[in-house]
Amino acid sequence: MKPINQLISIASITLVVGCVTNNSKPVIESAGVDMVQYETDLCECEQITTQVEQKADMGAAEGALVGGGDSTVFWITFDGLRWQEVFGGVDTALMKNESYTNTREEIQTRFWDEDPLKSREKLMPFFWSVMKSEGQLYGNRNFHNKVNVSNKQWFSYPGYNEILTGSADPTIQSNAREWNKNVTLLEYANQQKTFNGKVAAFASWNVFPYIINDERSGVPVNAGFRTAVGSKLTKKELLLNEIQGQTPSPWTSVRLDVFTHHYALEYIKKKKPSLVYIAYGETDDFAHNGDYDAYLNSAHRTDAFIRELWDFAQSHPKYKGKTSLIISTDHGRGTFPIDSWRSHGTRTKGSDQTWIAALGPGIKALGEVKENMQLSQNQLAQTVAKILGLDFKSQGTAVKTIVE
Repeated sequence: MKPINQLISIASITLVVGCVTNNSKPVIESAGVDMVQYETDLCECEQITTQVEQKADMGAAEGALVGGGDSTVFWITFDGLRWQEVFGGVDTALMKNESYTNTREEIQTRFWDEDPLKSREKLMPFFWSVMKSEGQLYGNRNFHNKVNVSNKQWFSYPGYNEILTGSADPTIQSNAREWNKNVTLLEYANQQKTFNGKVAAFASWNVFPYIINDERSGVPVNAGFRTAVGSKLTKKELLLNEIQGQTPSPWTSVRLDVFTHHYALEYIKKKKPSLVYIAYGETDDFAHNGDYDAYLNSAHRTDAFIRELWDFAQSHPKYKGKTSLIISTDHGRGTFPIDSWRSHGTRTKGSDQTWIAALGPGIKALGEVKENMQLSQNQLAQTVAKILGLDFKSQGTAVKTIVE
């Protein structure tokens, strides 16, 4: 396994536990992370975790909504994860190509199968167990079930603007950190009395504060290398803040998704928001790097993150039986010639092709939808709005099979 994946794995273990034991300290130190001040006894850590969970349960009733019912949504995106891997598992040609896969034997053992249906189950087990049996998945073009972006750029800022506002904006021509003039559903919801202060966003890419326009919208956005802020940070938030600064990222504008995930999960436990947007980013950047091993490992890890969010929701009275997951990606990637999998944009054929997954109360268990149909990325905001009972205006209409 590559050093960056080792660091991700170590960081994940540390954050899940919420402390560092004496036994784990040598492992952490060997990765170059100074953990001396976190030599905390495991028993004490477990007691802290229990206290936090008890406080979250006690405050659950305070989070009930009035005007929009008590529906909640965890709105999630992978950055640039192809529909080919979601629905077909490992791309054999990429796995066998040493230019893209350095640990072929490991990838083949963990995720590959000659049957694409079995490979996708290995790669994304939550998607192909819970999501398939209880939810809906769109975008398998082998059955002419299509999802496309409606913007004409086929890269991230225009894609996320389309997802969050429900409308494509042809004036957005770059990924530059420029304030979005458009109002996202997050901003609109935060302006409504029943949702004010109950909306939050977490992202790995440092452009999201600009896409969501946190200064104007008032929506708290923890993105890039931002830390948790406030006067009453939990033990885990303090730990996250410390470790994030000590853990190297391969990129200057994108942090590792493990931090985005645990910042979001801890905020959900503490604040109990009703609309949470979480944008995982690693898949796109590992793909740009031409690192297929890390791309697959990241997709698998994010699938597990989503399972953790879902399991938490089903265990908490604020969220149990009231929470929907709406999941998608901002753009696709190329397939031919083979190196085009690293790229996207209008010069890369197929990078306008995306997918959608949905799960939650009232969402029919259709599984993998194989009907010949065409959906659009601009339908996501309106779909989330309908679930929450919000009258939000956008170009796109809600996906009827999700909301009816």
